[in-house]
Amino acid sequence: MLDDTEPTMTRVTLEIELPEALAEQARKAGLLEPQALGRLVREALLARRLRDLAQARDVLAANALPPMTPEEIQAEVDASRSKVRRAARP
Repeated sequence: MLDDTEPTMTRVTLEIELPEALAEQARKAGLLEPQALGRLVREALLARRLRDLAQARDVLAANALPPMTPEEIQAEVDASRSKVRRAARP
């Protein structure tokens, strides 16, 4: 998190079935504690975002667009800024 505020917490109750040996190892390693489970969920979400980004990169690489000229880039920037300005008007 980038700011100093505390995140709003939500209680999630879940039940999982694990082989006994795995459950015992996870318990001993502290992986079934709330903080550890939160970290595992964050890591899984990050891994999913990275996978999705890699897939998007592959799609873009397979469908390469022609390079834009500096003038075309500036026209896109100007159009975007204009759109933001219009949206900000009351």
